Amino acid sequence: MSTNCYLGADEAGPEVNQTMYMGLIGSLLYLTASRPDIMIVVCLYVRFQSCPKESHIKAAKSILKYLKGTISISMGFWYPSHSPIHLVGYSDSDIACCKLDRKSTSGTCHLLGSSLISWHSKKQACVALSMVEAQYIVVGSCCAQILWIKLLKMVAAPSRHV
Repeated sequence: MSTNCYLGADEAGPEVNQTMYMGLIGSLLYLTASRPDIMIVVCLYVRFQSCPKESHIKAAKSILKYLKGTISISMGFWYPSHSPIHLVGYSDSDIACCKLDRKSTSGTCHLLGSSLISWHSKKQACVALSMVEAQYIVVGSCCAQILWIKLLKMVAAPSRHV
């Protein structure tokens, strides 16, 4: 999706079948498990499930066109067996991207060695008044996820030695 695209409530647009739209969005959400490149856009379209309009379904179908165009490209996950094991987290956010309520969207990803193990995209719960505040919120979320992953490691580690 281009960065200058505005997808709003479109209250005047013609309505579409809500069940069909929810099915399309559900299928796209399922695909985000193996295609993190569509995560942010799909999460944007999820926001319009309660009252989808024709503009929303056209925008959602553009993801299907994108996916069809990237089938031949070798995209996927690769987990090498001999890479060094260290946990790294990356985060980013925008400032007031959602035109409806002016909230920012956060995104994080976590790598164990060179392998992607976790990612998420979420609209922030509060309105950030500056880019620094939006970044501070997403960094806190990223650190919380890293601590959770480390806790999993500590819980799982003793069971390996038994």
